[in-house]
Amino acid sequence: MKKIVIFLFIFFIGLCSFAAKSNKTSVIPDEQLAYMSITIDHIMEKIYGGSFLAPSDTKALVSVKIKLDDNMLLSPEPQYAPLYYKLGKVYQIRGEKKEAVECYQTIIENFSDTALAPKAAQELKKMGITVVLPENKNNETEEE
Repeated sequence: MKKIVIFLFIFFIGLCSFAAKSNKTSVIPDEQLAYMSITIDHIMEKIYGGSFLAPSDTKALVSVKIKLDDNMLLSPEPQYAPLYYKLGKVYQIRGEKKEAVECYQTIIENFSDTALAPKAAQELKKMGITVVLPENKNNETEEE
């Protein structure tokens, strides 16, 4: 009986340690968030300036989106909202409606308590998308 209790105790400690490690790896470090934001800003400047995007710009854009999406599955952090909004704007300007909608919808669904949620809803409405706000924020349905 004593061996079983010791085994369960060791197993529990190991499980807690694993959970703590996995939580630490799920959050994007501040330096990387800043780099991702600068990357998106650089691409946005090129678009507004009328420059063509290089293949490396498209690759960087996709890389940022994948990194954000992977981390959203593990730990949605409020500091991801501005990056999703910027990505949505880039995709919207590039005419990639599906990707823009995904970014804006992510903000509304996961960060409805941020200042970017109403802005994301407004962008979706401009694109002709019916917006349904989460019930915990508003119990109303907004339509075009």
